[in-house]
Amino acid sequence: MDLDISGLRVLVTAGAAGIGLEIARAFAREGARIHVCDVDRTALASLPGSDPGLTASYGDVADREDVVRVFADALSALGGLDVLVNNAGIAGPTGRVEEIHPEDWDRCLEVCITGQFNCVRLAVPHLKESRNGSIVNLSSAAGRAGFAMRTPYSAAKWAVIGFTKSLSRELGEFGIRVNAILPGLVSGDRQRRVMEAKAQQLGISYAEMEASAFANASLKEYVTPQQLADQIVFLCSPRGRTISGQAISVDGDLQMLA
Repeated sequence: MDLDISGLRVLVTAGAAGIGLEIARAFAREGARIHVCDVDRTALASLPGSDPGLTASYGDVADREDVVRVFADALSALGGLDVLVNNAGIAGPTGRVEEIHPEDWDRCLEVCITGQFNCVRLAVPHLKESRNGSIVNLSSAAGRAGFAMRTPYSAAKWAVIGFTKSLSRELGEFGIRVNAILPGLVSGDRQRRVMEAKAQQLGISYAEMEASAFANASLKEYVTPQQLADQIVFLCSPRGRTISGQAISVDGDLQMLA
């Protein structure tokens, strides 16, 4: 299927590794031009060897000065902007609410929701000039269901959906569409670390924690980063031009988070 996005100018936050890199690669395979930012300097340093077609910047989305510099780099490299993928996020602390350090709460929200605001406010003036402007914000299944002992993360991901719906209404008159993706249990090191931490909190084995998590899903398998990337690329292509304001779950029909 030709998605007609050759030359599309895309910025992916946290795009040097993991889900973000899969998103960047999926766009690149369709002929788009990609700039990524990341806080992982090791991952950034590996990109010229693994993905020489990508341009990249160091940047923490929670740091507004960093974000200004990232956008300057991206606009210089791409010559404009058509798509912003707000992928950057952190897992945040695991623990009962009375055990969570306020600094850990603050940092989780600073990255997972304020970081998206920091990027969107700089992206919008350029997206208004695009003929195919699109924003995709990464939320989570935790943005639609409660997530015990992960309150900072869940609160931030619920906020992402409200942010997305509001932006869709605000930016529709400029032809900019805004959607959120809600991944479920995604294969990879990050999901494993989250499950390990929660299993430890509950005093159960990793296998028991995994079984408990999948008990609440219709399809009992991990979502792959590639599946998320494919969904995002479609949304940002002209074929997704009438899809906006949606919170799209990619989670095997996960009904509840254990």
